[in-house]
Amino acid sequence: MQHRIIVLGAGYTGAIAAGRLAKRLRREDVAITLVNAEPDFVERVRMHQLAAGQDLRPRPFAQMFAGTGVALRLAKVSGVDVDRRTVAVVDADGVEELAYDTLVYALGSGWNDQGVPGTAEHAHEIASRPGALRLRARLTELDAGQRVVVVGGGLTGLEAAAEIAEARPDLDVALVARGGFGDWLSSKGRGHLRKVFDRLRIGVHEHTGIIEVAADRVVTAESEAIPAAVTVWTTGFAVHPIAQATALDVSDTGQIVVDGTMASVSHPDVYAIGDAAMAMGPGDKPLRMSCASGTPAAWQAADVIAARLTGRKLPDTKPRYFNQCISLGRRQGLIQYVTADDRAVRAVLTGRLAAFYKELICKGAVWGVANPMLGIPTRRRRVVASEPMPAGTSRTEASPSVRTSGP
Repeated sequence: MQHRIIVLGAGYTGAIAAGRLAKRLRREDVAITLVNAEPDFVERVRMHQLAAGQDLRPRPFAQMFAGTGVALRLAKVSGVDVDRRTVAVVDADGVEELAYDTLVYALGSGWNDQGVPGTAEHAHEIASRPGALRLRARLTELDAGQRVVVVGGGLTGLEAAAEIAEARPDLDVALVARGGFGDWLSSKGRGHLRKVFDRLRIGVHEHTGIIEVAADRVVTAESEAIPAAVTVWTTGFAVHPIAQATALDVSDTGQIVVDGTMASVSHPDVYAIGDAAMAMGPGDKPLRMSCASGTPAAWQAADVIAARLTGRKLPDTKPRYFNQCISLGRRQGLIQYVTADDRAVRAVLTGRLAAFYKELICKGAVWGVANPMLGIPTRRRRVVASEPMPAGTSRTEASPSVRTSGP
């Protein structure tokens, strides 16, 4: 009987985990299913480019996983039953339950409106391809001189503001940051950031909280109205809500609490990676939602699952940070080097070289999805052991796949 592995979500982490598992395990011994709602891989780190009018290369999963043994299931995940070990998915034909022996949960995150009134109705998000395309269409409708306000001073907000300002120099672009402008960067990094924003004529509102979004303005905590023909909301991410509806142990943010192997602390046959996981990194600090932490977490989970199934020694990869890569349009960038626990150091890389470096990182991330072993020679090994299961259950109790009619 094949060991059934289901991977939920085909973002960077889910796609890498599925491909890496296929490289580690014999096809005769495992059935690996990757569940995703879209047929193409989405380069989420480039959504600000898509919104600004650039076209991205299509990357169909059918081509990326051709010949790997990974089965792609195009469907939306509607529920997970960790006690019965089933996943409910929905497609045009109805609802189906998929049974698993090992689950890799990589549903990721979406935009977070922070509960601010008017945000859901009037603001644009770039955490997804549909959101980026909607913003792209809206920007084409704007006349010269109209204002675009980007709310959020983190990496996404900085990249979005710079990209839009460079692509549309005729627009009035402003950034609103709750804290100081680039306050997590080194002094040299902050200096370069301000220099680029000044060159692109991007207005900056520091230490400014937004309490309301309207169709034509945002309102600050001091009741000041900042005019906005378009508001782009980039104040952080919220994880997919499905995990909170399960028996899994989750954090206050809805992330699945995992141990050092990326296995759920409450259900060891479930692994969580990427934004969906509450994992601890260097300095006993939670890993932030990012590709930089999600990719090594995917490597760790896949290698641990393979090791447990093949009876080999568990790997002990410790995720850590090296730098933060920020694109500031197509011709400028900022690479802030950091400590293992993500604190800025003095060293930075700036200018065109930094932009080139960031582009290599983006291309490398996609290459890593299609080549999950990073060019390292591998050997597919035979499954000799079953994954650890919660007490009181056995692998043979897992439910078969059952389809029911209806949308």
